[in-house]
Amino acid sequence: MTLGPYATFIVGSYALVAAVVAILIVWIAVDHRRVKARLHELEASGVSRRSGRSATDVS
Repeated sequence: MTLGPYATFIVGSYALVAAVVAILIVWIAVDHRRVKARLHELEASGVSRRSGRSATDVS
């Protein structure tokens, strides 16, 4: 398969998009853990959510 004279641009564009998507996935995973830990801290201090579920019920 040949991409012609624009091969560098095409491959670079796909690589950039793949990197951005990977960074977003990592960011979301880290933020999820941070928010889950914060909810656990709040529940441990006596603050409860209106829904009545605990942080361990969230999957």
